[in-house]
Amino acid sequence: MDSADCLHSQQEIDAAIANMALAITEDLKGQNPLVFCVMNGGLIVAGQLLTKLSFPLQYEYIHATRYGAETSGGKLKWLVEPTNKVAGRTVLVIDDILDEGHTLTEIVKHCLAQGAADVKVAVLINKMHDRKAPEAKAHYIGLEVQDRFLFGYGMDYKSYWRNAPGIYAVKGL
Repeated sequence: MDSADCLHSQQEIDAAIANMALAITEDLKGQNPLVFCVMNGGLIVAGQLLTKLSFPLQYEYIHATRYGAETSGGKLKWLVEPTNKVAGRTVLVIDDILDEGHTLTEIVKHCLAQGAADVKVAVLINKMHDRKAPEAKAHYIGLEVQDRFLFGYGMDYKSYWRNAPGIYAVKGL
């Protein structure tokens, strides 16, 4: 932490989340959305964002991975599947970052296959690079960040520092 670069402060994050909340409220008010927080990274972002959404919604967490104990992704594996029915509903998926987007893309496809009327994705961070999955997209983005190894505000470095009150980049990575 002492040698990391702070890319975005708590104040910048607060402003980004407030802007996301305004856009989401404008788009989803009156739609009775089902909101999914993608664990573990989406927890902090969802906690901050949900309190700023000024309309009724249903909320639950989901936990899906393509990695398990591996370093490269495979088929989506549900650790905690959605419990509410998505058929006919608008779904909002909240996560910390859109990096390559394979897992988020699979979550969206799963919701659509289960009959969701529409699926929107909200991420605090969109990492800028050209390695994104072809269908990876976020509808609501808080901040765009250069292609570095990030941690803080839900993102971890070697399983630590998800709680850092900013967006940090590891020096040299």
